Amino acid sequence: MHQVFIDGQAGTTGLEITARLEGRDDITLLRLSDAERKDEGARRDALRAADVAILCLPDDAAREAVAFGGDHTRYIDASTAHRVADGWVYGLPEMAAGQRDAIRTAARVSNPGCYPQGFILLVRPLIEAGLLSPDQPLSMHALSGYSGGGRQMIEAYQAGVGEEHGARPYGLSLTHKHLPEMHRYSGCTNAPLFSPIVCNYLKGMSDHIPLHTSMLKGSISDLHACLAERYAGEPFVQVVPLDQHDAALDNGFLEPTACNDTNRLEILLFGNDSHVLLTARYDNLGKGASGAAVQNLNLMLGIDERTGLPA
Repeated sequence: MHQVFIDGQAGTTGLEITARLEGRDDITLLRLSDAERKDEGARRDALRAADVAILCLPDDAAREAVAFGGDHTRYIDASTAHRVADGWVYGLPEMAAGQRDAIRTAARVSNPGCYPQGFILLVRPLIEAGLLSPDQPLSMHALSGYSGGGRQMIEAYQAGVGEEHGARPYGLSLTHKHLPEMHRYSGCTNAPLFSPIVCNYLKGMSDHIPLHTSMLKGSISDLHACLAERYAGEPFVQVVPLDQHDAALDNGFLEPTACNDTNRLEILLFGNDSHVLLTARYDNLGKGASGAAVQNLNLMLGIDERTGLPA
């Protein structure tokens, strides 16, 4: 029986991870009372007792928690603190051929950010195949449900903020916290220009990367074939066939919530002779956060990575 402690269980990501792990007979969840969560000694004891500790904390608290743990404790950090840190394995199993094995054997795994997963999985195979130059300046705009902003944003939207504001671009300093991992793991020479938008629904995400065909060394069919080959057999990444795109739309609209309550990430390509739009949609609380953490946990525990995760 594997002992798992979620440090930060009361937060949005922690609650979602707990919901996915509860009821499993191969895991014992170490729990603290409300009072104990504020007790440094109780937290330290739980971290040292755990086989795997999942950190759903602010960055500084996550760094502190790693220092608290025992010699045998392995970590999955859902914060931004260690995503590009030396000694940490990036927890995106589909990213590269050896990534699963690296996660399986790692003592420290950084759970990826929600937005970067779509960007990396769309771009990296095309760069590696020579269809897209790593030097091309890329941009991505993306839609997310308000749950991506954590408890305060959830409470604000549920209190009616969304009715007043609707969809709202943010991160307009163009220094979003996810940019370092998007840059490092995509294979791009330069960090992309990233424009996120929060929308008035709870969860669901779509990433969009616009390309001129003059930027490419191949047609949309070549790009699609590359991605389809790369993710063939992946349990959670689906490349929608080009002739099925109309069926994937809702009266011509792309619904960003279509993958909600699954661990599925769908890839769709739209285009013509002049332009191509690379698109990924998924649940920002599923594959984008909590589902990703459970997938990494399963790999680290040596069990089927699909366990407890609806495709």
